Amino acid sequence: MLHSLSAIQQYRQAEVPYTVSQRWLNILVSAEERIVNLERVQTLQELNDANPVLDYVERTLRILDQLRVSFWLRDIVEETLCWAETAKGGSTRERMRWQQQGINLFVHNEGSALLYERDAAEPDDARTILVATLIRTHGLLGQFLRGEVPFRDNLPLAEIVAQGILSPEELKSTLLVLNRCIIEAVSPELWQRVRDEMSTLIHAVTYGEQPQGMGIEDRIMRLRTGSEARGENTLELLQQLRQPARLDQVFMMLDNRTFWYVEAALQDFSLEEFCKIFGLLAAAVPEQVRHISFERLMNDLYYDYRGIKKINLYKKRIIEKYLSEWSWDDVHAGQRQQRNPHLEYGLLIDGQLQDTAFFTFQFSPAAEKLIDFCVEAEKSPLYEKAVLMLFDLFDLRRDAYDRFHNEDSYLQTMNETVDYKRLLLRYVTGQTVLDIGPGGGVMLDLLEQEMPDKRAIGIDISENVIEALRRKKRLEHHSWEVMKGDALALKEIMELGSVDSILFSSILHELYSYIPFNGQKFNLDTVAAALTSAYDVLAPGGRIIIRDGIMTEPTVQQRKITFLEEGGLAALERYARDFRGREIAYEVLDEQTVLLPVNDAMEFLYTYTWGEEAYVHEVQEQFGYMTPSRYKEFIVQTLGDGIEIEHVESFLQQGYTEALQPRVKITDEWDTPVPLPDSTCIIVIRKKG
Repeated sequence: MLHSLSAIQQYRQAEVPYTVSQRWLNILVSAEERIVNLERVQTLQELNDANPVLDYVERTLRILDQLRVSFWLRDIVEETLCWAETAKGGSTRERMRWQQQGINLFVHNEGSALLYERDAAEPDDARTILVATLIRTHGLLGQFLRGEVPFRDNLPLAEIVAQGILSPEELKSTLLVLNRCIIEAVSPELWQRVRDEMSTLIHAVTYGEQPQGMGIEDRIMRLRTGSEARGENTLELLQQLRQPARLDQVFMMLDNRTFWYVEAALQDFSLEEFCKIFGLLAAAVPEQVRHISFERLMNDLYYDYRGIKKINLYKKRIIEKYLSEWSWDDVHAGQRQQRNPHLEYGLLIDGQLQDTAFFTFQFSPAAEKLIDFCVEAEKSPLYEKAVLMLFDLFDLRRDAYDRFHNEDSYLQTMNETVDYKRLLLRYVTGQTVLDIGPGGGVMLDLLEQEMPDKRAIGIDISENVIEALRRKKRLEHHSWEVMKGDALALKEIMELGSVDSILFSSILHELYSYIPFNGQKFNLDTVAAALTSAYDVLAPGGRIIIRDGIMTEPTVQQRKITFLEEGGLAALERYARDFRGREIAYEVLDEQTVLLPVNDAMEFLYTYTWGEEAYVHEVQEQFGYMTPSRYKEFIVQTLGDGIEIEHVESFLQQGYTEALQPRVKITDEWDTPVPLPDSTCIIVIRKKG
């Protein structure tokens, strides 16, 4: 076993505080601040419960220990690996002192090399020079493959050969072993994927050659590897943006800079947003800056949600809106006319590290506190108020940014409604079909599978949904399309009379509930605007197909609810206080039983079924807001004589009875058990012509 592994093992097995004699190990184990690439952890709790840097160093050493290499090579690589991450260690006091002494702890390879040289007994001998150079270039070949480092930063390695410290073949062997250890310790699969390309790069470094694929387009593609793997069509989008974004000019200005943590910080942003950020960098970065770090932005964008590392969508959506307000001319000038006082981009330079700049987005103290409040309020009735205040502060549209923290589970829920959505296919006509509010893409998939001759288009105003669907389309090779658009203004994205079928699958009640049309939510004018918008782009003979919640009739019926579990009555009382769609009237008969109108009972039960996790969202929605007969009257009043209602049916959505059976007993006012009424309708409207 390597001496370094033995030292780590003794430290880990010590039952009492263990005196570490090796300086590199003492630095790593004394770390009070966990400095690690957040790409590599699944939960931020790991940073509290472990020392990720020491764990990683140990993994690199274990890989080296298993390789059959010569003694001298093993010795050189072992010493390099032991010291290569030391700039991420040290106590808080030590780190402050190092920075005062000019050691760059934010460019970890350079900082670690300086720490090694300071500790070396003979700093000028060939072995020390070799190890220090290997530490200083540690990981840079891998960073070049990621696009974060220009190839020229590896050229100091060629000096090892020029000075006669190693022969070309000895350097090639050393670099191959070293890079295998540091990459395979991240992921064995990653090493297998890049091994051949790494061998080519090592040959180029050793002999001072220039490798292929060093152009601007190649570097951007490398920086977007993670985004490409998640469904972004980077090359196609790059061609569209290259001219307006002046990418050749921008990246020529940044050509000799290194970009640290850029993929971890920006992979969740669109390519256009990515390009605007680099445009701002090119306009602002001083000439003396060689390193640009996104580490602070990366750290600022993640938080723990139920034990899982999640991106802070509150900040992400606000940053997206902020960037959308910059024209390309503004970007290249580095300034814009109108500014939000609560958010600005920043390029921060530490007075002691003039060659390093930190790019981040700076929120005002009020905005930071409000975002923290939203995070804390995610599971409480305060969530709605907290988010609304955030929207007001940054002038965000309410319907475009709903469901911040549970968007993934929401889209999964939408995906589980496939059987109900399939019912709508029988009414689809013509060639072009719009799916309004496509959710997780279930209806789009059904149209593609069962009606492959149709042109299926998903329309949504939610950034979350659009992003997810674009990734899904590319990864799963779908033919359907997706567009960002407003259901109330379809003619802004579609030509009048160009659409044959328009699907509103369980979306009209959300528009009714969420959009403050003319300043008022829970407004039938919103539904009227959506239907009129659809009618405008519908071709003669085309159909509007609605699947949505309904109220039952006669509306005067009463229902008794007897709660079979603790907290049921309190849940109703809370719901009646929080619900804003209409007044929920109820009479308490005893501590477990209430009497209330049938539609008030059903509206409460729809939310009660989903449970506490979904409460803060479901309480905002009114699922049933018109009876079937009233729905038909409303459609005729809204669209006039130009339409014909071809089909109306209603049914109880499967699952409600089964979910509620162990939780409540439902009877009429005379204690006779009764089934749940119909919850959902399908209405088909044809445009005459």
